[in-house]
Amino acid sequence: MAQIDAFFKMMHELGASDLHLSSGSQPIIRLHGEMQRIKYKFLEHEELKKMLYEITPENKIKTFEESGDVDFSYEVPHLARYRANFFMQKRGIGAVFREIPQKILTLDELGLPSVLKNLALLPKGLVLVTGPTGSGKSTTLAALVDYVNKIRKDHILTIEDPIEFVHEPQNCLINQREVGRDTMSFSAALRGALREDPDIILVGEMRDLETIQLALEAAETGHLVFATLHTISASKTIDRIIEVFPGDLQGQIRSGLADSLRAIIAQNLFKRIDQPGRVAGIEVLIATPAVRNLIRENKIFQINSVIETGRKFGMQSIDDAILKLLTSGMIDPEQAYNKAATKSKFREFLVSPPQDFTEV
Repeated sequence: MAQIDAFFKMMHELGASDLHLSSGSQPIIRLHGEMQRIKYKFLEHEELKKMLYEITPENKIKTFEESGDVDFSYEVPHLARYRANFFMQKRGIGAVFREIPQKILTLDELGLPSVLKNLALLPKGLVLVTGPTGSGKSTTLAALVDYVNKIRKDHILTIEDPIEFVHEPQNCLINQREVGRDTMSFSAALRGALREDPDIILVGEMRDLETIQLALEAAETGHLVFATLHTISASKTIDRIIEVFPGDLQGQIRSGLADSLRAIIAQNLFKRIDQPGRVAGIEVLIATPAVRNLIRENKIFQINSVIETGRKFGMQSIDDAILKLLTSGMIDPEQAYNKAATKSKFREFLVSPPQDFTEV
């Protein structure tokens, strides 16, 4: 048993999502979204480096020492898997570990909108799950893939950095590829994917122009593509994809995105006040003909209006999702106000509304 496994055991027992180890600091966990210090000595660089290297593959140590940061996955048998990131900082080495539960929760257990089940039945197109870091994108995608795995008979190919949730084949054949271990990059794996007869492709993150372009091509050529982006809303996601490309290509990309996009799920996590844990607030954009036309005509600023009027298609704005959580007593008014898109809608719920000069 590695020395660091004791931290993972404690983290798991407490229900923490992340473990932060940093030279010159005590260990810190993130519990239900809040950072909490562990009663432990301050970690020194050499001591922490030795502890971390004990669980690190040789090739990842080499990458880390050459570049100053590295990602990989680590598993504690009979406990959980962990996504690890090492980095160098002013005081020395640092690391963050995110716990990946062994059990994949279902869409129903996560309380996600029922329209997501319809997305799992799509024959082709692009479905994006977006949100800030730590907003539960991987958990939502894992639930989607698990649902597909149970109800379809297809070939699912995932490209991840690193592999987080491990899927056992049920009705589907599942091949999970890890960047850096099984392939050089997301773009290299996507180029190869088109020759590997997949029906469904999961892209862990659309990081750069080439990866985004290849994901769009895969969606346009008859594959169902699930992918993530670090954006905070459906409209910002569309802007981000288009703006990655040079100006002379943006018209072509806008047209391709309009044809291939099927849905955008933009989410954020909130600390629950009715019980321990967190809950997701979900914005849902379904690519109806009206949405496609707005993308082609570069009228992205009108997307939010379409979401507001598209409830019959399963659409939901982030503010409506937050309001449901607030009125059901699951989250407090301060969280609702802080994470709302239109803060004025939530000021009435606050005892002492803050004076936000950016809202004036």
